[in-house]
Amino acid sequence: MAAVLFDFSGTLFGIESSESWLRAVLDDAGLTLGERELAEAARALEEAGALPGGAFPERVPDELAELWENRDRSAELHRAAYTGLSRRVRLPDPALHDALYDRHRTPAAWAPYPDAAEVLRTLRERGIAVGVVSNIGWDLRPVFRAHGLDAFVDTYVLSYEHGIQKPDPRLFAAACAALDADPEDVLMVGDSREADGGAAALGCAVHFVDHLPVAERPDALRPVLDLMAPEAEHRA
Repeated sequence: MAAVLFDFSGTLFGIESSESWLRAVLDDAGLTLGERELAEAARALEEAGALPGGAFPERVPDELAELWENRDRSAELHRAAYTGLSRRVRLPDPALHDALYDRHRTPAAWAPYPDAAEVLRTLRERGIAVGVVSNIGWDLRPVFRAHGLDAFVDTYVLSYEHGIQKPDPRLFAAACAALDADPEDVLMVGDSREADGGAAALGCAVHFVDHLPVAERPDALRPVLDLMAPEAEHRA
C-alpha cells in the first residue's frame, strides 16, 4: 500500500453534540433558553438532521428531497439543505438557523478522534501518503490546521470543490491522482459503506470504522497501521 485516504466526519473527526452546538450559538447571540427548552430544541434539531456530521434526518421533507440528495455538490446546496432542515425547528430568533450552520464550520465544533493524531503521524513517519476525501460543502482545512493535523495530510479532495460526491469513483480517482498512487495500492478508510465503499469500484481496498461520538471511540483507527505495515503484505 502506497497511500491512505480518509473520510473526515465520523472517521478522523467528530462533530459536537447537538446540545453543545445550540448552546454555543445561543451564547454568541446573547440569548438564553431554560435547560429543558434547550434540550428539547437540541433533540428536535437532531431528529431533523440539521447538524452536519450528526444524525441523518428521520424524514426528509418532499420539498427538500432533491437538495438533500445533492447537498455535497456545492457550498450553496449544502447550506440550503441544512438550513432548510434546521428551519423545521422553531427557535427564539430566525437568524439562529444561519448561525447554527456557520457554527458547524468552525474548528471549535469538531474534535479529532483520540487516535487520529497518532495514526496520521505514524503514517507520515513511514512515508505513506495521506489524503482526505470528504462529502462536504465547505473548506475543512482550517479544522485540520487548528487541531494540528494538517501537517500530516498531503491532499484534500472535497466534493463541493469538484461538483461530485461519493460514492462517485471520480472523487477517489482525483485523490489517487493527487498522491500519484495507483488505486490498487490505496486504502480508503471511512464510516459509510455506501459513500466510502465507492472507492472499491476504483480498485482501492476499503476499511470501515463506526460513526460514534469521539468519547466513545478511542482506538478504531489504529488497525489502519496494521493494515499498512510492511509485514501485512507478506501475511496477505
